[in-house]
Amino acid sequence: MSANGKCIIFSAPSGAGKTTIVHALLNARIGLEFSISACSRDSRPNEINGKDYHFLGIQGFKERIDAGAFVEWEEVYTNNYYGTLKSEVERIWKNDKAVIFDVDVVGGLNLKKIFGEDALAIFVQPPSYEELEKRLRYRSTESEDKIRQRMAKANTELSRASEFDHVLINADLDMAIENAKKLVTHFIQA
Repeated sequence: MSANGKCIIFSAPSGAGKTTIVHALLNARIGLEFSISACSRDSRPNEINGKDYHFLGIQGFKERIDAGAFVEWEEVYTNNYYGTLKSEVERIWKNDKAVIFDVDVVGGLNLKKIFGEDALAIFVQPPSYEELEKRLRYRSTESEDKIRQRMAKANTELSRASEFDHVLINADLDMAIENAKKLVTHFIQA
């Protein structure tokens, strides 16, 4: 069967390793293409508009909400919006690829509800809450306030893991990538 019309959703608390796993799957060339999310925040150093995110600004994001341009969207933090543009999904399916999403937990569950049986939702879980905090601190991209905010949010996100199709524990990155590849390949080929 064609990958067209299928979606792979990776969600996790910030710092669990979902983005690293998604990039490894994209490099494996197994019929996936990345859905570039839209957001209202400014880009970080080395992030490129249209490659890492569609950086719309708060006003631009709200205008697209009003225009019905999103498959799903949410206000993750006050005035900090993220969402999936319908045009992204359509573009990927036209290329006869499965869409792969790298989204937060609420976004992942929203996408699973929207796409139903055509979506495989995978929750990437860190080996422990302490390891998650260590990973956030190690990447040195967040202020202390942001780390506290993300860790508070992680408690809620971790409690929702059972709502996903699979929970992938990322204690060993190579093993997590291999397990993810097996799950995704099986789903696409089914």
